[in-house]
Amino acid sequence: MTTTLTALLGFAAWFVLLSIVLGFYRVGIVLAGQKAANTFAVDGSDLAGIGPRLTRARDNCYESLPVFAAIALVAHLSGRSQVTDPLAMWVLYARIGQSLTHIVSTSVPFVLVRANLFFAQMLIYAWWCVRLFG
Repeated sequence: MTTTLTALLGFAAWFVLLSIVLGFYRVGIVLAGQKAANTFAVDGSDLAGIGPRLTRARDNCYESLPVFAAIALVAHLSGRSQVTDPLAMWVLYARIGQSLTHIVSTSVPFVLVRANLFFAQMLIYAWWCVRLFG
């Protein structure tokens, strides 16, 4: 498996892990009798504490996973993984870092860190697109 495909699998696994953690968080709320299982807002806005941040961190993953998947698959299927391999794991690390900073806090310093990690991913994606089109 190429480094790019490993990073893509890691990205998907990170989304799965965040989804499982969010599921357990919500199950805990239901079992504590704080909410009915069918009353959760999709965006997590009805949750307290870490709930909305965890929901958004998970949602951010599935919003950007298709972009990474499309570029990774184009590189792999065209036999040009050498374009994406050098930075692929950095995309995964930036995604995990972005998620963790989102979960930890929404203070200005954390938002700035999160924004920079997101921007780093977008710059890498843009660089890959330029290279793959060229």
